[in-house]
Amino acid sequence: MSFSSILSASVQGLKVEFIHVEADVSNGLPAFHMVGYLSSEVKEAAERVRTAIRNSGMDFPAKKTVINLSPATMRKRGAAFDLPIAISILISLGQLRQERVKEMLLIGELGLDGCVQKVPGILPIVLEAREAGIPVCMVPKANASEGALVDGIEIIGVRDLSEAVAFLSGIRSIEAQPHPIQSTAAVDQENLDYSDVQGQEAVKRAAEVAVAGGHNLLLVGPPGSGKSMVAKRISSIFPPMTMEESMEITKIYSIMGLVDKDAPLIRQRPFRSVHHTATKAALIGGGLIPMPGEISLAHGGVLFLDELPEFQKAVLEVLRQPLEEHQIRISRSYGNYVFPANFMLVSAMNPCPCGCYPDFERCTCTPGQIQNYLGKISQPFLDRMDICVEAPKVKYEALKNRKRQESSAQIRERVCRAREIQNQRYAGTHIISNAMLDVKELDTYCQLGSAENQLMEQAFSALGLTARTYHKILKVARTIADLEGAVEIKEKHIKEAIGYRTMDKKYWGR
Repeated sequence: MSFSSILSASVQGLKVEFIHVEADVSNGLPAFHMVGYLSSEVKEAAERVRTAIRNSGMDFPAKKTVINLSPATMRKRGAAFDLPIAISILISLGQLRQERVKEMLLIGELGLDGCVQKVPGILPIVLEAREAGIPVCMVPKANASEGALVDGIEIIGVRDLSEAVAFLSGIRSIEAQPHPIQSTAAVDQENLDYSDVQGQEAVKRAAEVAVAGGHNLLLVGPPGSGKSMVAKRISSIFPPMTMEESMEITKIYSIMGLVDKDAPLIRQRPFRSVHHTATKAALIGGGLIPMPGEISLAHGGVLFLDELPEFQKAVLEVLRQPLEEHQIRISRSYGNYVFPANFMLVSAMNPCPCGCYPDFERCTCTPGQIQNYLGKISQPFLDRMDICVEAPKVKYEALKNRKRQESSAQIRERVCRAREIQNQRYAGTHIISNAMLDVKELDTYCQLGSAENQLMEQAFSALGLTARTYHKILKVARTIADLEGAVEIKEKHIKEAIGYRTMDKKYWGR
């Protein structure tokens, strides 16, 4: 048989496309042609495959070899087509039978010695293969545990080309990778706990409210006041992930090649701390080959921006649209890509370059320096921060106090109860938390009594609130009520929510 065809796959953004690897080996001038709209790394597969076949102890006669990756209209990238190309050539040479790969998807990169090396994106590929009714996937051994996360499909992990050929020839049997017992119980690898934080009760309360409703949080205070300490412990009070959330996050990390070989299922909510030198492409994704950025890697978890004014203003402004739509759209001449971005933004900053404002006895900054520093944060960006809280300098008495503080487990218990209320309230809708409520949904879920309406009207006029800020206050008040188990939003809930919007007036005067 001179012609053969094998099914493989390619990841385009977060979407999986099936690729048919076709081979034709015939008599003629010895040559190795590859066609099908290929990138340079795919074209280089010719030398890798030819050398790997020979170093695996198999014959590769000097014949005319043509490889086509179909459909030809789709750009192919990466080295994951090496294994299917090699197997298709061996079928065309008559060393293997086409029937053995009829209902099988193959993917893997080959080393020159014939070893099958790990490739990114196995989880989404196997998920798509299962949806298409493909019963078996042959993948690199290093990716087998990742592929086995998907139930209902057989995963064959191979270490080298010889092992793959022996299995397809029927000479050797390979046990399918067992489907692991999956658990999404959180694993706290760093042992970060709120019991370590002395004082700053108001800041910890703000963090609790933020997590309970999925609200964005801004912390402002002098250096050493515990802003970063509180922020880094936020992931310890998140409710545990569902299996669907865990698989969705693992899928993103799989495409980026960031999953652990031995424990591929991500059970800890992401906490992405981004340095202020990050570019727009690093934050939102993109590049010549569009890939997810930090906001997609923080999907389902926290994106932490420390020293917020040190970020380039243009970088911060690109966050505005994803914070509203919970996804990022990247357009290229050859296609549009949509990456998930449903994350909680936590930011920390000093009130001025020296960090001591408004303590005029210690602050060495001029009014112009303070204004320029705070001016790096625009009003539209501030409007998207649901909760703004001040972290004052920690007093000596608080540090000296040896009384054990409330633990993350105790706070998490309250957060989980509030989230369960939201799950029941929004059952059957796209809404996961209060922060995702649209304007039209606020009338349904955030109804106010006459006293509460009067309070909001006074706050709107006195504080000069924008419409977006007004809606944010309603959402935060709904979360505070959920933490108390209250069905209706009361005045005390609104007062606390308004208190989280007065700090920006103090510093920005807006």
